[in-house]
Amino acid sequence: MQKIIEALRRAVTNGQSVAYTALVETRGSTPQKAGAAMLVFPDGSQAGTLGGGCVEAEVKRRALRLLDDGNAELMTFQLDSDYGWDDGLICGGRMKMLVDPVRPGADLSYFDEYLRVLRDGRGCTEAVVIDREKCPDGTEADRFLIDEHGSVACRRAKNEPPAALIAGLKPVRERPRAYVENGISYLPQLERCRLLIVGAGHVGQRVAELAADVDFDVWVVDDREQYCNQDRFPRAARLIVGPIDTSLSGLEIDGNTMSIIVTRGHNHDEEALYHLAETPARYVGMIGSRRKIRLIFEDLLREGIQPAALERIHAPLGFDIGSQTVPEIAVSIVAELIAHRNLGRLPEHARPASILSEIKSEQ
Repeated sequence: MQKIIEALRRAVTNGQSVAYTALVETRGSTPQKAGAAMLVFPDGSQAGTLGGGCVEAEVKRRALRLLDDGNAELMTFQLDSDYGWDDGLICGGRMKMLVDPVRPGADLSYFDEYLRVLRDGRGCTEAVVIDREKCPDGTEADRFLIDEHGSVACRRAKNEPPAALIAGLKPVRERPRAYVENGISYLPQLERCRLLIVGAGHVGQRVAELAADVDFDVWVVDDREQYCNQDRFPRAARLIVGPIDTSLSGLEIDGNTMSIIVTRGHNHDEEALYHLAETPARYVGMIGSRRKIRLIFEDLLREGIQPAALERIHAPLGFDIGSQTVPEIAVSIVAELIAHRNLGRLPEHARPASILSEIKSEQ
């Protein structure tokens, strides 16, 4: 979304009209879900996508007409033979689109605020009135930006927010998906997660590259400057060089932090897990064989780490995809991180048998 709004601002600032289009509601089977966005330019080019196919082509055609008209509009498409025959997208679902034309000289304060929030990595929710019958005091196509605290930060609307706007809001910290309540579409932009990578070796480096691509703020900890440096981690938000125990002790770790332990040895892994196991991090994962992980767990139990803290550790981390190479291992790890970030949990089939349960059963 950040790239979409940046492109919109560039176009309008440079004297070009642009139509902002967004998928605000879906029902049934559709090629994209609510929250997808696309810009349409006067020459017919686009940035972003609403799912492709005939629907996208029709949205572009109507958006170009609205560039002349200047008024925002909601459009509904039924994915039947009219909008799917040519490309096989006869899904049977329904898609509702917002088309909001923006012309040179228009007030861009709404987009400026939206962009500030996204660049800061803060969570927010865009609310769009889509059904006047269910929201009688609202105006269809009006847009409101709600900050992470649940207050209306900005509006792209002539009218005041409808009474039901805040009542239907789900806290963005709960990481909700897009939803519709009382005739209002809520499109959350989730707070960016920090990923703390302990270990700047080959696996840590590849994970950092992929994690940055999927919008994690990457922090890296290692005791070797020749590994933990800007050349090897050009997109890391923070690099911490120093002994693992002192580097992790007192480090800011909150409920929006995800952490993985991929150091070069058993002792460093154990040291890192000792400091991370009982933090409020939303995810802690550790690489290694089940035998190594078991030995580390047994040591930490003797050192007083609570069993409940170890029960939530994801070890061995990464989805089982038969990984052999470093890139494959990195893909398996980042896929698990994405699942936990976006779903708040891992699919049941992806959960390995608990090593801690094995230890308990033998005691």
